[in-house]
Amino acid sequence: MQANRSQDDLVKTFKAILKEERFGSQSEIVLALQAEGYGNINQSKVSRMLSKFGAVRTRNAKQEMVYCLPAELGVPTAGSPLKNLVLDVDHNQSMIVVRTSPGAAQLIARLLDSIGKPEGILGTIAGDDTIFITPSNINEIDKTLDTVKSLFNFND
Repeated sequence: MQANRSQDDLVKTFKAILKEERFGSQSEIVLALQAEGYGNINQSKVSRMLSKFGAVRTRNAKQEMVYCLPAELGVPTAGSPLKNLVLDVDHNQSMIVVRTSPGAAQLIARLLDSIGKPEGILGTIAGDDTIFITPSNINEIDKTLDTVKSLFNFND
């Protein structure tokens, strides 16, 4: 165990632990950090870090509620666990509907809102497992649909 680990090292380790998407409680995160050599870490410090970095609890691919860092997700890649949360993408010539795993819609909608108008997304509304996307231009809805599908490597 290392006694003097820097704050930067702690942050890197904390983010790496959350990217594993397998820790459902703050006490599990405390134990994981302690196992990495941060013996002085406690639940209150973990709580502050979760808040500081915008961590949220959502369902992972195994449908377990876990902490993750949506700000760290960026645009998903083929290896990203985020793409596993999208179950279906469809449209009706005026709106795009994305169906997700239960509890994942708001996380996905946040990502979609972040790419915004340049990619054809005027805005989103998210429930628990459904997202409604309003395209910037209805005449280009097919292009926006392709953009959304490619974000999640979704092919029907």
